[in-house]
Amino acid sequence: MKLRRKIYMAAGYNTISLGTGRKEFNPRKERPGLEYYMSEAGKGTLAQIGGAENVDESVIGNFMAARFNKQGHLGSFMPMVDEGLKYKPSSRVEGACASGGLSLLSGIRSVLSETAEVVLSMGVEVQNTQKAIYGADVLAGAGWFQKRKAGQAYFFPGQFSDRAGAYGKKVGEDKARLAFATWFKNAIENARLCETAQEFHNTAPDLMALGMTKPNGKVFTDHLNVFDCSKVSDGASAIAILSEEGLNRCGIDKKDAVEVVGFGHAVADITQDPEDLTRLTTIEQAVKMAFDSAGITKDDLATAEVHDCFSVAGVLITEALGFANEGKGADFVAAGNTARNGIIPMNTTGGLIGWGHPTGATGVHQAVTIWEQLTGKAGDAQITIPANKPYGMTINMGGDDKTVVAIVYKTVE
Repeated sequence: MKLRRKIYMAAGYNTISLGTGRKEFNPRKERPGLEYYMSEAGKGTLAQIGGAENVDESVIGNFMAARFNKQGHLGSFMPMVDEGLKYKPSSRVEGACASGGLSLLSGIRSVLSETAEVVLSMGVEVQNTQKAIYGADVLAGAGWFQKRKAGQAYFFPGQFSDRAGAYGKKVGEDKARLAFATWFKNAIENARLCETAQEFHNTAPDLMALGMTKPNGKVFTDHLNVFDCSKVSDGASAIAILSEEGLNRCGIDKKDAVEVVGFGHAVADITQDPEDLTRLTTIEQAVKMAFDSAGITKDDLATAEVHDCFSVAGVLITEALGFANEGKGADFVAAGNTARNGIIPMNTTGGLIGWGHPTGATGVHQAVTIWEQLTGKAGDAQITIPANKPYGMTINMGGDDKTVVAIVYKTVE
């Protein structure tokens, strides 16, 4: 589907992704709540677009505030962010870890339908209110909860451990482990370049050695170690979604924006097990839809932000994107092709493993990173965007490949 109207994103803002690894994090002390993160991210974007008076509506992506924070009805927090948003439409959307992507998609569709010219899109999650073992029970709601009793204590690490085990059988356990370790190494190295990243303060001297740690099913999972996993994170991200009229209203030069040129949104049956543990078939479908919508191929991409909730997911996404043939993603990653100086730099601020994974915020954070990279605003994390590859992509996944939002962005000439 070709977009019937030009759509832009600009004015991205990320809070710190707070959790273990950050020097500021102390589990024994009271920490910021939803209101703090929503206010900071919202004000950060509003300051770049001329204030709340320029916003037509807001949309918030959030997964489980009702359980992590005992708070629902998040749409009505927007007037708290700025009184200028009082009486303006605001809603909350949810699709597990793809909630942020759905926030973006909701804003895109509002601008496409001409019911809004400027949408404030936000994602937020505060998860460190519970110990990880209890939070695992909450996060299991991203899958079919009927399977919870049969699942491992850490439910989603267990799900993706099964994928890692199947992939190891397919390509060889040593080859798979090397790829997972390389993915982890790249994630932390990139996070060290981004001041808001959860792993920004990480000073471990031998990242490959950590990544190569042999998994131990007696203490965690059979096929993934703790370094293969994204951490529990608190944070928020926001960005403005605008029409050309919206850009003019907000006084934003096109060179400071990215154009949204295509998207894909695919959903699979949550009650069914994956068709193939070594493929992310819903991501494959969403990516195809996004490429067809944008009229480009993978070879036009300069960079991609992908949903590496676990290292095996990052490796499998290289295959879902078509950069590696089936079963060859491990070789592709181990060869350095997804590093910041590789064929297709991925997750240049650390991704979910390095930057953090405040679940409802992740999809919006991905968009902010692509906006920064394509407009040259990424600071120390900036990579070179070749003139012949002016495109970036985000892939935001909810559950075990059940809800996927893929979006293609382009530099504006």
